[in-house]
Amino acid sequence: MARKQRKKRGSGKFRKPRQAKAAWTNGESLQKAFAWLLPDAGIFAKVPLHGNISWAASSLVILALCWSWSEARHVTDAFTDAAGWCQSLLGCSPLTTYQGFMGALATWTPRLMPIVVGVLQQRMADLGGRFYRIAGWVPIAFDGSRSTAPRTTSNEQEFCAKNYGQGKTAKYRKKKSQGMRRTKNERKPAQPQEPQAWITMLWHMGLRLPWDWRLGPSNASERDHVIEMIEQGRFPAQTLLCGDAGFVGYRFWSCLQHAGLRFLVRVGGNVSLLTEQAHCKFEKVGKEFSVLCWPKDALRADRPPLRLRLVRVVVGKTLMWLLTNVLDPRALSQSMVVRFYQMRWGVELEFRGLKQTLERAKLRCRNAQRLLAELHWSIVAMAVAELLALKEQLELRPSKNQTTQETRYDPSQRSLANTMRALRGCLKNLGAEPKPGKDLASLLRTAVTDAYQRTSSKKARYRPPNPDNKPLGDPQIRRLDPDEKQALKRFGSKEAA
Repeated sequence: MARKQRKKRGSGKFRKPRQAKAAWTNGESLQKAFAWLLPDAGIFAKVPLHGNISWAASSLVILALCWSWSEARHVTDAFTDAAGWCQSLLGCSPLTTYQGFMGALATWTPRLMPIVVGVLQQRMADLGGRFYRIAGWVPIAFDGSRSTAPRTTSNEQEFCAKNYGQGKTAKYRKKKSQGMRRTKNERKPAQPQEPQAWITMLWHMGLRLPWDWRLGPSNASERDHVIEMIEQGRFPAQTLLCGDAGFVGYRFWSCLQHAGLRFLVRVGGNVSLLTEQAHCKFEKVGKEFSVLCWPKDALRADRPPLRLRLVRVVVGKTLMWLLTNVLDPRALSQSMVVRFYQMRWGVELEFRGLKQTLERAKLRCRNAQRLLAELHWSIVAMAVAELLALKEQLELRPSKNQTTQETRYDPSQRSLANTMRALRGCLKNLGAEPKPGKDLASLLRTAVTDAYQRTSSKKARYRPPNPDNKPLGDPQIRRLDPDEKQALKRFGSKEAA
């Protein structure tokens, strides 16, 4: 009887149900993600690889992404990790030595990067939905930042400013503290200039993803970088570029307007504008004025004026002036002006994620060309990681027991730190079958910021004074003189003809 009872207990009727296994191993999940990102090897068909190359361009891209995702401190250790991961994902590593890998990156990054950027932009357009266009606009911010490079001869020659210390501000500071500086330098001589790589980035404000970028030395012009990206890139219709007070000037705004782009920038005392109105004092908040940007050099060169719209608004607690070439208030209202300029701040957080989360505040390569390749692929790796997280979070369907507040999604909730934890944890256990809810897709869906209400500010208690951070002031506005009025009539008759 006992034997029958034991047999009965061992039957399927009394057996506890097993938990369902994950449909994908970690390696298969990553292969699926890479297949979505690069579905066709023909994407790189236009890259002319010479005959003695045994690797495919898509394999090199995957190896570079894994290398940039590695949290190893040294570049050689990061390559060892990446080569092992590619061995599991692709069946073989495209390159087996660190020197060969870095030589390939330094050689082929300039040719591969435009194609990779185009793929990222296409995936953003396919995936973006209601976040791709906001109020009919494709909002893109632009800003610049620097990353420090090792003090090597190659990096110093490539990234250090040749006229460092010769500017007006530097000479003024030396003259102001001449006595103290002489005594201090006798005790501790000044160190030579530290090489830094300049990053100018275009950043999609709706999706919160890098759109395009340019790299250069520490004294590179971010306005020239933006002009280069505009001349060489493609932008969707109704693109609105948004920048801070550093992106000003007739030449810069003319380039944007001739490319068919609209812009929104902050202006202050660094800008001189003209008006046809009788009164030049604009004191009220919320007022809008039609102004002209027409410097004397452009007038002498017989170049037309730029008709712009000046708005005085309050953003947060700051009273500021914003300038745009969208002249119709119905196309870009004041509330949208404030909203877009507030969204522009996210590009600063993107730079913080690159420097802190991916630890690229100080780059590691000691050769200038390799360092540029390291920085390029670090930005690509960050963009791909955020794009994969965005894909999973947008595809998440609300369940019946979720409230309306829980199903409401905003890309600003995406966490780069949690996304990198999910990817790195997956890479370290490629052959494992994760538990339910611990697979890559589930971890990327939950890679969001915390939702609790803070009772105190996260701002640092002690902030060193910045001598260059001065009040921006008001733009200089004056009425047209008689000669300018005659020239304006002449250009008006040309436009009418």
